[in-house]
Amino acid sequence: MSKSVIIIGGGIMGLCAAYYLQKEGHKVTVIDKSNYSSGASHVNAGYITPSHIISLAAPGIINKGIKWMFNSSSPFYVKPRLNYDFLKWSLAFKKSATAKKVEKAIPVLKDINLLSRELYQEMKNAQEFNFFHQHKGLLMCYQTDKAGEEEWKVGQRAIKEGLKVENLSKVEVQNLEPNAGLNVKGAVYYHSDAHMTPNNFMQQIKSYLKQNGVSILSNEEVLDVTISGNKVTSIKTTNLDIKSDEFVLATGAWSQNFAKKLGINIPIQAGKGYSINLDKESNIKIPTILMEAKVAVTPMDGFTRFAGTMEIGGINHNINTKRVLAIAKAAEKYYSDLKITPKEKEAAKCGLRPLSPDGLPYIGKSSKCKNVTFATGHAMMGWSLGPATGKLVSEIISDKKYSLNIYPFAVDRFS
Repeated sequence: MSKSVIIIGGGIMGLCAAYYLQKEGHKVTVIDKSNYSSGASHVNAGYITPSHIISLAAPGIINKGIKWMFNSSSPFYVKPRLNYDFLKWSLAFKKSATAKKVEKAIPVLKDINLLSRELYQEMKNAQEFNFFHQHKGLLMCYQTDKAGEEEWKVGQRAIKEGLKVENLSKVEVQNLEPNAGLNVKGAVYYHSDAHMTPNNFMQQIKSYLKQNGVSILSNEEVLDVTISGNKVTSIKTTNLDIKSDEFVLATGAWSQNFAKKLGINIPIQAGKGYSINLDKESNIKIPTILMEAKVAVTPMDGFTRFAGTMEIGGINHNINTKRVLAIAKAAEKYYSDLKITPKEKEAAKCGLRPLSPDGLPYIGKSSKCKNVTFATGHAMMGWSLGPATGKLVSEIISDKKYSLNIYPFAVDRFS
C-alpha cells in the first residue's frame, strides 16, 4: 500500500531511504534545514568498509581517550564538559567498550557493510547513475611494529568472517603503490573495501530523486511536532505545516534532540571529522589509512582527499586549525613526495558524525512511536552504510521481509 513519507534529513541516509521508498511506490518528501551541499555526507572519506568490523567502543579506547584528552591535535579528542547528555553517553560508551560486546558486533557490522557494498554496485549496474566507484580494497599502513601487530589481529579476525586479508611487507606495499612514495614498514590489505567520491554521488542521487517524483525541500528546519496517541500527525517547519502517514528521522548528529520531542532516548554525540582536498590527482591509487595518525586517504575523481580525527566536543562547525595541520603533517610524513599547500589547508572542511555509545546505528521504530523510523547513529561508517540503511527503512515502512536482522540496531536499546 502506498504511503506518504516525510524524510527529515537530506544526507546520505535520507537520500538513500528516499531512493528505495520511491521504488516501492510511496509518495516521498525529503526536507533539510540546509541546501544539500554540506555536512558529513559531503566531506567524508567515501569508504565502503566491510573491513571495519571493530566498533568505536573498543576495549582500550577509553584509556587512549583520557591520554589524548589533553592534546587537541590527537587523533581522538574528547573535550571535557559538564553536560548531562554527554555524561550519560559517556557512561553508556564505557559499558559498551567490552571485548564481549565488541565481538558480538563483529558479524553485525560485517553483514550490513557487505549488504551496502552490494547495493552500491547494484545502483551502478542499473545505469541510473554514472558515479565514481572503484573496488580496490583498503591498505592499513603502519610505521611501527606495534601498530602492525594490532591491525593484523583484526585482519585475522576478519579472515575468520570470510573476508580476504593479506599481511604485506614494505616491499609488497611498494609493489602495489610503486609511485606513491609510501614511508611505511608494511600494511594489512583488506580486499573487501571500495570507495567513491561523495559529492559526485550526492548530486546524482538528488537529481535522480527529483526526476522520479520525490519532493526535495531545502532550508526547512523542523520547529515543532504534533503527536496524537503514539503517532506523529504533522510537523511544523520554517515555512510549512506538513502531514504524513510515516516519518523517517535521518538527522545525524542532531537526532537526539529531535527524538526528545517524541519522548524517545537515543544517546548520540557529534564526532567531528576534518578533510583536506589535494586539488589534483596524485600518485596514490589505493585507499589507505595511515594507522598511527588515524588519517584516511582516498584517491577520488580528479583529486585526493585526506580525512581524519575524531573530535567529540558538541554540535558546532568550528575549524580547529591544529587538527587540520595534524592531518597534513601525517600525510607528508607517510608520503615522502607529498606537499599540501597552505591554500589547501585553509580550505579544509569538517562534518559531524552521529556516534552511538556502542558503535551500532539506530535503524527501526521505537515502541513509543508507531510511525517514525530512525536511520541515524552510524558513526564513521555513515557513507558505507547509506544504501543498506535506506533499504531497511523502506522494508520497515513497506512491511516487507528485512534484508538483515535489525534487532542489533534497536532504537530503544538504551532506554
